[in-house]
Amino acid sequence: MFTGTFMFTFTGMFTGMESLKQAEIFNMTNINISTPVVRGDAIEKAGGETGFLADLEFEGMLYARLLRAEKPRARILSVSLPELPEGYFIVDRHDVPGLNRIALVKTDWPAFAEEVVNFAGEIILIIAGPDKEEILRIQSEIKVEYDDLTPAFTLDEAARLKGGPLFGSDNLFADYQIRKGKPEKVFDEADQIFEETLETGFQEHLYLETQSLVAAWENDKIVIYGSLQCPYYVKKAVYTVLGCPESMVRVVQTPTGGGFGGKEDYPEVIGASLAVAAYKIRKPVQLILDRIEDLSFTPKRHPSRIAFKTAVDKNRRILATNIDAELNAGAYESYSAIVLQRCMFHSNGVYDLPNVSVRGRAYATNTVPSGPFRGFGAPQGIFGIETHLSHIARKLGIDPLDFKKQYFLRKGSRTVTNGIIHNDVVLNEMLARVEVMSEYRRKYQTYLNIRGKGVGMAFYLHGGAFTGDGEQKLIKARVLLKKHRDRRVEILVSNVEFGQGVTTAFRKIVAAELGRPMEQVVCDTSDTDIVPNSGPTVASRSVMIVGRLLQDAAKTLRARWHEADELMIEKNYKHPPELKWDQETMQGDAYPAYSWGVIAVEVEVDAATYEVETKGVWAVHDVGTAIDQKIIEGQAHGGIVQAMGYAGLERLTLKDGVFQQNTMGDYTIPCATDFPDIETDLADNPYSRGPFGAKGAGELFFNGAAAAYLAAVEHAMDITLSKLPVTPEVIMEACCHGN
Repeated sequence: MFTGTFMFTFTGMFTGMESLKQAEIFNMTNINISTPVVRGDAIEKAGGETGFLADLEFEGMLYARLLRAEKPRARILSVSLPELPEGYFIVDRHDVPGLNRIALVKTDWPAFAEEVVNFAGEIILIIAGPDKEEILRIQSEIKVEYDDLTPAFTLDEAARLKGGPLFGSDNLFADYQIRKGKPEKVFDEADQIFEETLETGFQEHLYLETQSLVAAWENDKIVIYGSLQCPYYVKKAVYTVLGCPESMVRVVQTPTGGGFGGKEDYPEVIGASLAVAAYKIRKPVQLILDRIEDLSFTPKRHPSRIAFKTAVDKNRRILATNIDAELNAGAYESYSAIVLQRCMFHSNGVYDLPNVSVRGRAYATNTVPSGPFRGFGAPQGIFGIETHLSHIARKLGIDPLDFKKQYFLRKGSRTVTNGIIHNDVVLNEMLARVEVMSEYRRKYQTYLNIRGKGVGMAFYLHGGAFTGDGEQKLIKARVLLKKHRDRRVEILVSNVEFGQGVTTAFRKIVAAELGRPMEQVVCDTSDTDIVPNSGPTVASRSVMIVGRLLQDAAKTLRARWHEADELMIEKNYKHPPELKWDQETMQGDAYPAYSWGVIAVEVEVDAATYEVETKGVWAVHDVGTAIDQKIIEGQAHGGIVQAMGYAGLERLTLKDGVFQQNTMGDYTIPCATDFPDIETDLADNPYSRGPFGAKGAGELFFNGAAAAYLAAVEHAMDITLSKLPVTPEVIMEACCHGN
């Protein structure tokens, strides 16, 4: 069942001489994660070194600076501009030839502010010119006169504030309800009812490379070069704001220094505005945010507040659960409605709970719009249900482990959306492995009598691919595989590399199916003029969905290999027929398949300072087949550490709608010395519709560590906690003033 620490065997999966070639490809340990080669007219990659966007130069390039709103909610009365020197430009909403809106899920976010600004940091105009110091001088002399309007920063303020100018009378972007069973009829039968509210805060992506784009006018086209995750998303945003044909816009992803979801939506926002500047000026315009601007004004993880009400019978069995999930979406919707859906669909975690009602609301506030972040709403929902069930178990006097495992989903179980778990679930085997790795049982009992030491465990899942009908109706992924005369095979997809290793995985899938060396397979193009739209690099879909299409294309190419010196194979996504989904009622199979995880965390809390030292982390994951063991290991360790930062370190606070932590000196993230070695393992549970059995991986690893960390701190100090992050101040408050 288990592979050892990322040692995967493929016994029985391959047959004949081909199996040796495939196994050799999959088990290569000297990994060379390929970097996209930018095929732009103005870019050359020299000396084999990766050139990030800040390293690139364009003939006649101008620099750009954004003038941002200083008020969280206000009417713009006037904008006074200084006289501009020759060669300098101001670009604002009056220069937009198309729709002055960013084409995200909805088009409510203006490319340039209009009469009213709705968060501090909203783009009012662009200043462009050849000298950075002169641009800063011009910026300092621009005067904006405002008429302040009443803002709302919190969920409670948003609920009270009526009649926002863009938000409607209730300040809600989305309000959904789903139901499994008949929860309203069961609460009268309860022996006990448990109620609590759990909260999570903002989180910053803190990718290594800040948001960076160049917009250029080349060959009668607008070309966007950028550090981004979703080339076709940016393309749509640009042709919408320019009001031009799609063919007039080209997007090229440059080597990208990290994303974590933060480069899913914001490149559309600044890309659309920057495209207007390049269209007006007819010169390349570069925009690179400095770290303070990036930390201050780019989207963050949605803060959440989730209220639970659970009925338990006299036998200490759960009868029903009501869940009310609220997200702070910020000033514009972005992807908040879909983040909310995933939060709701994961709010039951890995459990088959009877009679469940889930309400979800995404509130509009006057903060920076919240956006996509690794997990995309699932971490908030899973933290909530894991913590709530642990609290119930403790109040009932039951080991949380024993209480939870009796409700594990299994093959054939119904999800909270009344979908079916179509594939094998091996949570019990994974749990047994983590128990051995961590010595959880012994430590749990021992630490009950030792103040300051604790251990916690959490269970989690992640639905791979787009939520609901996204894959078959919105994305409709298309891939191309091209055989060249020199026998090289080129992968043509819009999914991009930003450090997660996806191009390596694609090359390994194609090479294994063709039975050819990896060196003959290339994946080095992220240019919308060359690659088809295979969808965005988000939602744990790239390997699972696009990788399977590439495997199918490679299978066809192998069969037709000798037909011609050059061949082009196309494959298009077809939704598995056994999956049923109704988007109107949000009932059915929300995801094609789920990946699963079990994690244990051990901590020691200092009795004087309440600082937490993590003593051990042990995790087992089911991602089907690991296409590349080193990549999965890196994803697992990175995701867990990122989640531990979310759990105990990373704190963002607001004052008048502005984040108070806007440097790497005051926004604390984990470093190498904050955590011990993380021990991980993989379960062998291939997914039949994934490439060689692979399922989604990257987001899964984030989803469980926060709940396990909080549970360990509670166990160590015999307290009950209800919000993240669990800072020393929060622990001290709970210890000194009661739970």
